[in-house]
Amino acid sequence: QVQVVESGGGLVQPGGSLRLSCAASGSISGRLAMGWYRQAPGKQREFLAHISTGGNINYADAVKGRFTISRDDAKNTLYLQMNSLRPEDTAVYYCYGATSDFVPRGLASWGQGTQVTVSS
Repeated sequence: QVQVVESGGGLVQPGGSLRLSCAASGSISGRLAMGWYRQAPGKQREFLAHISTGGNINYADAVKGRFTISRDDAKNTLYLQMNSLRPEDTAVYYCYGATSDFVPRGLASWGQGTQVTVSS
């Protein structure tokens, strides 16, 4: 079983940057498939970015060019670098992890989320 814990959220001004981290632990052998979602108040959870076990990356159009997903395999940690933040990026950000690229997102391990607030 894999556990993931997000950190790094906070309050940032519009145009600012923030880096989120997601530390994975538990029964890990090899790379995980991992990614990020977010959920704003009153809205559905929204996909942001994914990195496969093989390192393939894809982004949602809403964040392409502003957000960068990366990983440190030695630390079993996933990152989300967020630049040019906008008030509409305000949300709870969630990380997920799975031991295989074929595990449905609903069956992956999810963290509790970290709040990101973009406001002046």
